[in-house]
Amino acid sequence: MISKDKIAYIFLILATLFWSGNFIVGKAASLFDIPPFTLNFYRWLFAWLILAPFTLKEIYKARFHIFDNLKYVLILGITSITLFNSIVYYSLQFTQVISGVLMISTIPVMIIFFSSLLKVEKTNFYQIMGVIFSMLGVLVIVTQLNGEKIKELSFNKGDLSIIIAMLSWALYSALLKKKKLELSQISLLQVIISSGLIFLLPIYIIEMNQGRFVTLELPFILTLIYVVLFPGLASFICWIKGIGLIGANRSGIFLHLMPIFSTILAILIFKEKFMIFHLVGAMLIISGIVLSSRGRHS
Repeated sequence: MISKDKIAYIFLILATLFWSGNFIVGKAASLFDIPPFTLNFYRWLFAWLILAPFTLKEIYKARFHIFDNLKYVLILGITSITLFNSIVYYSLQFTQVISGVLMISTIPVMIIFFSSLLKVEKTNFYQIMGVIFSMLGVLVIVTQLNGEKIKELSFNKGDLSIIIAMLSWALYSALLKKKKLELSQISLLQVIISSGLIFLLPIYIIEMNQGRFVTLELPFILTLIYVVLFPGLASFICWIKGIGLIGANRSGIFLHLMPIFSTILAILIFKEKFMIFHLVGAMLIISGIVLSSRGRHS
């Protein structure tokens, strides 16, 4: 019989694998000229439709509580649903998957930064050093250790966009810790999706007015099925089940598998190259994560 721990590990590995696949599919979408904001809009619209039968009753009962916290809910929706994945999909038009996912891997450390800024948690010396090391790692990836790029401020706009996405998700995560809404996790997700879609809709319309339409061809249909079902819903279910079996602290370690999975897939599928600046950046980011983790337990 399979132990509880092994079942949890399977769920958590699947969750991180599905999230890793989001970067691969996002890169593939850019190669098929699928507009990033359009892809993100349909991703969350269909996720909303799937979740609706299971959540609307609870949301209706809690409507006054939600309206009392409307400003908070809207900020959560903008930072996570409207901005994060839209910017990730946009940035992958211009940068490598490896660069993007390495920078995104600093999010747990950036959450510490925002948690301190918002007075959610106190930080110590190790955590501050963790933030500094992680940001140095991001800087190495953005500059590619190229003196000319620094001198001329000539950086890849995909890399710069990923920094915005990274900070956006870290802020969202810190805000989630700061205040708890009296809703189940799945209903809270639905409320956040709803608020994010409100702000995503006009951006989607602007993208269409620029002539960037999608047609119901196989690449778009397959991309949409993946981003809705796997990084959107299946990863959420797997993650919650994993946490339920072994707890949040032990589960959090599995997030560090995401850049490993994404890098391997990017090398195999897109023939991307793992460069020296990736290695130096990764070493600094890993040092930052280790330092910040030590800070949590000291």
